[in-house]
Amino acid sequence: MIASLLTDLVSNYLFEQRIRQDSLSVEKLATTLAPFFSLADTDTLHTKLLSAGGEMGGRLMLVDAEGKVQLDSYGTLLGVRLQLPQILAVLMENAGSDYGIHRASTAAPEGDADSYISSCAAPMVDDQGNVIGAVLFISSVQELMTSLEGVQSRMLSAFAAVAMAAMAAAMIFSRIITGPISRLTRTIQRMGRGDLSVRVPVRGSGEMRELASAYNTMAQKLETLDQSRNQFVSNASHELKTPMTSLKIMLQTLIAQPEMPAELRVEFMQDMDHEIDRLTGIINDLLTLTKMDSHALELHPAPMDLCQLVQATLRRLRPMAEKRKQTLTASLPDALPMTGDSAKLEQALYNLVDNAVKYSPEGEGIEIAAQREGRNAILTVTDHGPGIPAEDLPHIFDRFYRVDKARSRDTGGTGLGLSIVRQMVTLHQGTVTVESVEGKGSVFRVELPLEVKP
Repeated sequence: MIASLLTDLVSNYLFEQRIRQDSLSVEKLATTLAPFFSLADTDTLHTKLLSAGGEMGGRLMLVDAEGKVQLDSYGTLLGVRLQLPQILAVLMENAGSDYGIHRASTAAPEGDADSYISSCAAPMVDDQGNVIGAVLFISSVQELMTSLEGVQSRMLSAFAAVAMAAMAAAMIFSRIITGPISRLTRTIQRMGRGDLSVRVPVRGSGEMRELASAYNTMAQKLETLDQSRNQFVSNASHELKTPMTSLKIMLQTLIAQPEMPAELRVEFMQDMDHEIDRLTGIINDLLTLTKMDSHALELHPAPMDLCQLVQATLRRLRPMAEKRKQTLTASLPDALPMTGDSAKLEQALYNLVDNAVKYSPEGEGIEIAAQREGRNAILTVTDHGPGIPAEDLPHIFDRFYRVDKARSRDTGGTGLGLSIVRQMVTLHQGTVTVESVEGKGSVFRVELPLEVKP
């Protein structure tokens, strides 16, 4: 399409130049020959016609008012009536000069019947303004047409080559652009079928690389979350199954031995009560974590005194510590006002101190300290228990994680207490960390902002 338009523009320009040149020459010649034609001066007309034909490089003919050829520079069409449109236009329609291009006819030189010719006619006018005849100039334009056809052919070839190159480039760029998208689509489809381990190759640069990296990060989080969920369900099921199994065994024993001594029956009932308390604790912890995961656990901050909260928590846990011959000591300022959800902070502090009591040997001391540092309140719980091995420290706040699994079950631990501590502290926009030396004890440090931002 573009090649055709360009060819038309070039051909129109070349033909306009040719038409203008031939028309001016023929009109000028018609003006020169008109007086001699009126006088029928054939000798002069013949001489001038041959001379002009040689100069103009074509065939010249003089026709009368009826269209008959009176003079022909080639001398072969004398007396022939011409029916060329250009002759008819200048003689019958009183038009000015007229120009046309067509296949050669009898007006063309012999042997050129298949060539293209141009014919330009201009009227000869006498002194009274009457058209007495016309000058017809016929020349070959085959060379021009051949050149234009060559130009068109070359343009078509060039545009075809450009189009093919453009298509090839488009296909290459399309594959470059759509290739990563296709891979990402296939990966998403595989993930939709349950394969969360699949990843997208991170290649190239720019937005597609960022998209692939972001997708892989999301996929990693989803896989980790799915693994955590599966592990959580497995661990929760196991933790619930343990007290339920114990309860079932003790109940079956009581049913099978109706004559069991009263003292032994009371001991069984106490063990069953202990298992029920343990089961209730697991369920409550699971409900707390579920609310946190679903963001259903709301924070209700209000003015409070952290020191009073610590004293209240120690009062609750002191009987259990005294039973183990442990001492709970507190190093507190007179007051440490702050804003926070006292119920949730008390649960976090209770879990920390309860954990220290359970894992510290009998007769050891446990220290709780609170102080203000800048805009934060710092709370520490120090025990002198067995400590935590270095390889276990990164996982100590994970759900159901235990350093000593057998000992944890003996003490009634579920592996959820420290996870709840971290969740409660994070809910208050704080942090909890631990430092421990194996065989010497551990220090849990809680850092809370004095003003909790909504």
